Amino acid sequence: MCEANAYIMKDGREELYLENVDIMKPEDGKIFLKNLFGEQKVFEGRIKEISLIRHRIVLEGKKE
Repeated sequence: MCEANAYIMKDGREELYLENVDIMKPEDGKIFLKNLFGEQKVFEGRIKEISLIRHRIVLEGKKE
């Protein structure tokens, strides 16, 4: 399997955002994520890091 878990940076720590992410698409400054089970989320921010070996996606919210 090639899916990954998505985490968001919150107060300097990583917090699980969505498990088993299968699809990730940037859309107008937002990131659309969908997992194997059909659960969908839209994150407002940017991709900080992707590790394909570790099956991890780290997202970072917009700076205000």
